[in-house]
Amino acid sequence: MNNLIAPENRANLQELFLSLSPGTKPLWGNMQPQQMIEHLAQNVVYTNGKKITVCERSPEEALKRKQVMIYTDVAIPKNIILETLPATCAHADIPAAVHQLMAELADFDQYFNEPGITSIHSGFGPMDHNEWLIWHSKHFKHHLVQFGLMEGLTVDKEP
Repeated sequence: MNNLIAPENRANLQELFLSLSPGTKPLWGNMQPQQMIEHLAQNVVYTNGKKITVCERSPEEALKRKQVMIYTDVAIPKNIILETLPATCAHADIPAAVHQLMAELADFDQYFNEPGITSIHSGFGPMDHNEWLIWHSKHFKHHLVQFGLMEGLTVDKEP
């Protein structure tokens, strides 16, 4: 499942998330299962036209980081913390959070139906649909590995 978030893989992806229970412990980190699902949904919102961000790096540094993180097999490091998690969950339970995540992914597909559209990544700058498919798939896999739902290479520090 190389392109993990592609529409043809969504049913399998949804099953993986729904297999989590509130008591599932991560292999690393402090996230709870529902926090992880809501975290992914909030990240997708920035790529489906609902929220806009700015790139926090110079264009040169953003391009350099994008080349490494999008166009290589470099994994997202374990225990990387880029944002503070909310103290409470936004949804009543895991199925409701998964439903929202799937809705955000459907909106992502719709948003990128327009040819030439891009969306800004806060660390990599403007990215097209294919680049977002790669990044979201890498990000989702990172968290699925974190919760033991997939096998995969992990690294302990940023490249």
